[in-house]
Amino acid sequence: MEKQRISGIRACVFDAYGTLFDVHSAVGKHKQRLGSAAEAISMTWRTKQLEYTWLRSLMKRHADFWQVTRDALEYAAERHGLDDPALEDDLMAAYLELDCYPEAPKALSELKQRGLERAILSNGTPEMLQRAVEHSGLDALITKIFSVETVGIFKPDSRVYQMAVDELNVAPQEIIFLSSNAWDAAGAAAFGFRVAWINRFNQQPERLPGKPDVEIRTLTDLLDAVE
Repeated sequence: MEKQRISGIRACVFDAYGTLFDVHSAVGKHKQRLGSAAEAISMTWRTKQLEYTWLRSLMKRHADFWQVTRDALEYAAERHGLDDPALEDDLMAAYLELDCYPEAPKALSELKQRGLERAILSNGTPEMLQRAVEHSGLDALITKIFSVETVGIFKPDSRVYQMAVDELNVAPQEIIFLSSNAWDAAGAAAFGFRVAWINRFNQQPERLPGKPDVEIRTLTDLLDAVE
């Protein structure tokens, strides 16, 4: 995607999981205990976690992200032959203390110096998000945290994105939304946000309504994209 600069932005709104925080760092903390199945468990855990958010939304059977994360882990454990309830508990605890990506503090600090609002808009529960922010030392750099629990449905439902507009009191086109999840970037763009897709792992674009304004590799690249 051709690079361009985006003007007229008043607020930067970040997805949390996969964007600010490394979702695979939970398994990484217990890699030795998991052995050769560690990577497969982590990938299945993440895949089912996302699938369950979409399916529960369609089924109108909401459960908070903590429960969804536990359900997805139980599926992954059974799928890959892990039978260790204590280790599953430790993995869940590790999910509250995910590592942030190394460039996140610097990028957020620069955005703060520019006077831009810096908020999180996430599927996570308020407690999960607050714990992750505090563990990574980002609490002084994030101004607001918005959880889907306010509306009781997961992204990419438009009611989730509308929260940021209502709470920040800015127009959708004055918000740049950042996500490493291509489906989330598409949903936010379809809603009306300006969008930066953080394509960390060189993934191909989704075939969905809504296209990101810019495609970048890291959070630091945002600093060159926003005027």
